[in-house]
Amino acid sequence: MTVMETTGTRTDSCAAPEHQPGRRPDGQDSYTISEVVAITGLTAHTLRWYERIGLMPHIDRSHTGQRRYCNRDLDWLDLVGKLRLTGMPVADMVRYAELVREGDHTYTDRFELLKATREDVLARIAELQDTLAVLDRKINFYADAGRALASERS
Repeated sequence: MTVMETTGTRTDSCAAPEHQPGRRPDGQDSYTISEVVAITGLTAHTLRWYERIGLMPHIDRSHTGQRRYCNRDLDWLDLVGKLRLTGMPVADMVRYAELVREGDHTYTDRFELLKATREDVLARIAELQDTLAVLDRKINFYADAGRALASERS
């Protein structure tokens, strides 16, 4: 069983972005943990931890007990990676995963969680834009000072 969002006939694989071409072998839908490590860049330790904390609630197993990930699991990991980049706390990511598993009646809660995260991202972007403006001013100052020194020496 994998984490999926569904509504009637629509299926949303947690709005994960499409993979870059060539990242997954064509036609393959079963991956070992080492293959997932190679595809995602995550460590095996991280993948097992995600499973333990409920971020990856159920990963299928082979007859020998080895984890077997599918493309939906990789889509979910893509989304988790994007959520991590937003700075969303792990507890909130786990809560989001729980809400997804609970079903369609949790859309409002998911909406609110993602909306709050978006607001945090916008605030961080604004801070970074302000920081970039300060850096640009300093860079321009030193560029101008460097030109002035060079023209004095000539």
